[in-house]
Amino acid sequence: MKPTDQNHGDAGIDPRQPDSGAQGPGAAHGSRQGVAGHGAAFRESGLSREEARAATDWVRKRVDRRTADLGERMEDVRDHMYELEKEGKILIHRIRDDHEPVTVKTLFGWDKKIPTRQLWHHKSCGQCGNIPGYPTSLLWFMNQFGYEPGRDYLDETDQTSCTAWNYHGSGIGNVESLAAVFLRNFHQAYVSGQRHGHDAGHFYPLVHCGTSFGNYKEIRKYLIESPQLREKVTKILDKLGRLVDGKIVLPEEVVHYSEWVHVMRQRIASELQKIDVSHIRTTAHVACHYYKMIHEDAIYDGDILGGNRTAIITSLAQALGAQVIDYSTWYDCCGFGFRHIISEREFTRSFTMNRKIRVAREEANADVMLANDTGCVTTMDKNQWIGKAHQQDFQVPIMAEVQFAALACGADPFKIVQLQWHASPCEELVEKMGISWSQAKKNFQAYLKEVEQGNIEYLYKPELAYGG
Repeated sequence: MKPTDQNHGDAGIDPRQPDSGAQGPGAAHGSRQGVAGHGAAFRESGLSREEARAATDWVRKRVDRRTADLGERMEDVRDHMYELEKEGKILIHRIRDDHEPVTVKTLFGWDKKIPTRQLWHHKSCGQCGNIPGYPTSLLWFMNQFGYEPGRDYLDETDQTSCTAWNYHGSGIGNVESLAAVFLRNFHQAYVSGQRHGHDAGHFYPLVHCGTSFGNYKEIRKYLIESPQLREKVTKILDKLGRLVDGKIVLPEEVVHYSEWVHVMRQRIASELQKIDVSHIRTTAHVACHYYKMIHEDAIYDGDILGGNRTAIITSLAQALGAQVIDYSTWYDCCGFGFRHIISEREFTRSFTMNRKIRVAREEANADVMLANDTGCVTTMDKNQWIGKAHQQDFQVPIMAEVQFAALACGADPFKIVQLQWHASPCEELVEKMGISWSQAKKNFQAYLKEVEQGNIEYLYKPELAYGG
């Protein structure tokens, strides 16, 4: 790459040469390793620089109202979905009045309903495994608003991973398997209320993970547009007992947790906020899988960033009164990339350090970067340590916007927000917010001794998790 080439996404790293696969991690073992240690099935694509860029252009997109072609809008896939229901071919899990929905506008000005109550939590494997304070902060807010587990929200274990990690990370997944898993999970969301004395459709799915969110929206579109795919997966779902009156169940809207936070932001700030964060400098990183993938479905608000960029994250930070600072690589991917975070990890690390962390520190002097996806938080939080080895000691606390909001509303940094799981340094931010890190740590250590004695505080009724 020429020194003057500043195209987003290259991160200053030359692409591999066509014959460089033999020099990769598996070179010593011959052809058994394939490209970058992936295995014999993987080979160099042979794409030219221009072809490779074309294949990944969506990652570098600047999706906003100034660049999107709103003159020739694509068809709203929901219109076709409603027709399929009228024809008796599918069943739509609708957002009802008892879900207390709030209507928002998407990029194309379409209406989207965001349910705020009676929510079925579709958890994230990466959050639960790497950033547990992410989902617990969200459940904590449900409790703070007086939502009753088993009536106003449900966090059960009868859910699987969306398997999009497998699809993006290895390439061995296929549309049929992704669609079957999607339909299986959303069928469970539809029928879950019956076990607790409610009608079908009582709980509406709230998806925690941006990867699941993007995958599910893409798969829903395929299912609506392809009768062949519907026929294939209907047979699979029938064997699993996951049909309703012989029909697959599709959600009226695919809803991300950050959309719930967006529509609840004023209530969070007015009813729950306890800490003044007006002196905190925040930056936002919005997941590609939220607003670049199926971009027509992302929330845009004329009162947030002039309606030019997607509203989530920024809207919450502003509602809390924090400073929101712009930076030049706002639109860039975090560098996660799925497959290359496994086998080309140094590319991921160099990208996230050079394109995100360094810029947020040098340009914005950020106290914290707020994100809304499992992979983004994990990548930017867990890889900053590697910068020290290359004289790039640019450190910025990374967390989900719901974690930051929980801190501002008085949630315990260790019990609820669980910042002890983070690799990026959060101590200075917490102290700047007026919370004693050392005292919170002492309190948490004392609590752990209580846990050892069997005195456990539950955020959620454990019996409900098993259908009790």
